[in-house]
Amino acid sequence: MADQGTNGNGASAAARPDGQIPIQAKIVNQYIKDLSFENPNVHKLIAGIGDQPNLKVEVNVGAQHIEKDFYETAIEFKATATNNLGTIYLLETVYAGLLKIESIPEGAIEPFLLISGPSMIFPFLRRLVADVTREGGFPPLLLDPIDFGALYMQRQRQRPQAAGSTIV
Repeated sequence: MADQGTNGNGASAAARPDGQIPIQAKIVNQYIKDLSFENPNVHKLIAGIGDQPNLKVEVNVGAQHIEKDFYETAIEFKATATNNLGTIYLLETVYAGLLKIESIPEGAIEPFLLISGPSMIFPFLRRLVADVTREGGFPPLLLDPIDFGALYMQRQRQRPQAAGSTIV
C-alpha cells in the first residue's frame, strides 16, 4: 500500500497550488457480478416479428467500502424489450469495478464512487450489453452515454434529509 502523498509507485504525488494532494484513483479490477439474458418468446418471434418493439431501460448505481482504500462501484442495468407478441428479451446485469482510492476527503467519497466510478466502467458495460443482445439474436443494444452526475443529483433530491451516508 502506498503512503498518503505518494502516487502508488513510491514517488511523491504533486500537490496542487492550494496545498491539497489530488485524488488518486485507479481501477484495480472490473467484473460481471450478475448477468441474465432471457429470450422467452423466440418461437413466436420466428413465426412473425410483430409490432415495433418497446424498450424500457433501468439504470441504478451503488457502491460499498471493501477494506482500507478499496471500494466497489457497481452499475445495475436492466433492459426489457416488448411488443404485441410479449417479451422479446430481458437483460439484467450488475457490472462492477474495484477501485483503489487514495487522498480523498471523507465527504467526497460518496459522490466520487457514484459519479466517477460508474463513468469509468460504463464503456465496458456498454460493450457487454451490445454483445449479449447481439449474441441473443437481436440487433446490438447500443447505449447512449449516461450522465451519472445528474443521476446522483436526482438520487440526492429523493433521499430523506435525515439519512446519512450509505457507503462508508
